[in-house]
Amino acid sequence: MFGSLWRNWKLILQMTRRDVLGRYRGSLMGLAWSFFNPLLMLAVYTFVFTVVFKARFGSAPATSRIQFALVLFMGVIVHGLLAEGINRAPGLILGNANYVKKVVFPLEILPWIVLGSSLFHATISLAILLLAKLLFADGIPPTALFLPLVLLPLVPVIMGFAWMLAATGVFIRDVAQVTGIFTTVLMFMAPVFYQLTSLPEPYRNWLYLNPLTFIIEQARAVLFAGEMPNWIGLALYSGIGLLVAGAGFWWFQKTRKGFADVV
Repeated sequence: MFGSLWRNWKLILQMTRRDVLGRYRGSLMGLAWSFFNPLLMLAVYTFVFTVVFKARFGSAPATSRIQFALVLFMGVIVHGLLAEGINRAPGLILGNANYVKKVVFPLEILPWIVLGSSLFHATISLAILLLAKLLFADGIPPTALFLPLVLLPLVPVIMGFAWMLAATGVFIRDVAQVTGIFTTVLMFMAPVFYQLTSLPEPYRNWLYLNPLTFIIEQARAVLFAGEMPNWIGLALYSGIGLLVAGAGFWWFQKTRKGFADVV
């Protein structure tokens, strides 16, 4: 799993760049859309949840709309990172049939390319979030430096799901129809639009079964509350993530011999 990444990292970077640029090829604004899309999404969420629904985080009535929007946007970014990897995974092999049939190609790197594209867009969104927090909120705490370390354990979880779904999607085409519903359920069953503490105590532990919950809570803790990360929790999450990645990679390698027959 790691050897393939090490051997093919240059190819992964090249194909990730092509994937990012290809998404905006032919549009008038080009790559600038990667900046304006999250900015527009932030504005829409701010209006809907603070003006229409009059929602807020915490019990303090003085919580500003900007602060609420930024806290919410952090959850949206984390969810988007996971959702893009899962939603695109079932069609990876089917959409690259030429690599399966005609070329000796390391198929296992295709999920890495999707992850690279997702990380690029997530980085743009995080830059907008940090800039908005610096200009309109209470500044950026020093603990924000730990944000990459908080998000890092989510990577093996995404890769595990991506490998598993990419392989399964070749044989069961219905998987592609289910993933969109699955990621939507994950979004609403994680504290994206609400605080975990707003739920009754018995439900909070159940929400930690969602792979997004712990990462979102930790990301908000280091960026908004100025708290240190929960290192023990991150280590445990990383261990589980590596198991998920290993299981997904094993399933992908075990089933790849049948790809050419089906595609």
